[in-house]
Amino acid sequence: MCRGAEADGELDRIEVWQDAHWRLTFSLSSEVLGFSYLEPKRHISHIHSLDGDEAKTFGPALARCTAALKEATGADVVYVYIFGDGVPHLHLHLAPHRPGDALSDQMIRGEIVEEKLPNGMTRFYSEEFPGLPREDLQETAERVKGLLNP
Repeated sequence: MCRGAEADGELDRIEVWQDAHWRLTFSLSSEVLGFSYLEPKRHISHIHSLDGDEAKTFGPALARCTAALKEATGADVVYVYIFGDGVPHLHLHLAPHRPGDALSDQMIRGEIVEEKLPNGMTRFYSEEFPGLPREDLQETAERVKGLLNP
């Protein structure tokens, strides 16, 4: 994640929006329609390391991105969470939630499987909820892009 756009292909994500401090990438390998990552352009490991301008724009960027994801996916809500002990670059997981989808209070319902990727990263997924068709993910990414880049 620290390599920004350079790593997007390797992480199977596309950038749908950016400003001076933030970028939103959309996962093209997900069980959740609209699953995205909001991350600062500057390399920092933790949220407490945001500088003045990053900190000032964090709330507005998060609100704008979650609103676009909610509208583009028809979600009732967009969950926001931060994990990152295994990835030393701040990134927020944005997960639109619709009734009956793969999300639950355990993040993803069903038996969780870990898959080691060729790049050394680990992908977690549910056997009960296979990845969504790439075409559906790509189409929704384009809707989000259109909402954020009028």
